Amino acid sequence: MIFEEFRTSLSAAKPPQNASPLLAALWWDAKGDWAKAHEIAQEIESADAAWVHAYLHRKEGDQGNAGYWYRRAGKPHSRAELAAEWEEIARTFLGS
Repeated sequence: MIFEEFRTSLSAAKPPQNASPLLAALWWDAKGDWAKAHEIAQEIESADAAWVHAYLHRKEGDQGNAGYWYRRAGKPHSRAELAAEWEEIARTFLGS
C-alpha cells in the first residue's frame, strides 16, 4: 500500500485489512479516535510504537510524556505540525 491509498482509506469505516497495528493506530487517530490509537500503541513494545505513542501524547498536549516516548523511540522531540508528523510516521511505516 502506498501513502495515498492509506490516506484515501480514511473514508472507510475500518482500517485497511493489510495495515499493521501501528498504521491502524495512526488511522484511528486520523479518524478522531485518539483513545483507540493510544490503546494500540501502548500495547506494542518497539521503537516504532514509542514514536506513535510520542506523537499521540504530543497531540494530546502532554509534552512531558511525549518527551519520554520520543526518547524511547530514539527520536528528537518533534516540533513539526501534527499533520506533518503523522504523515512522516505513516510514510516511514509504509516505506514510501
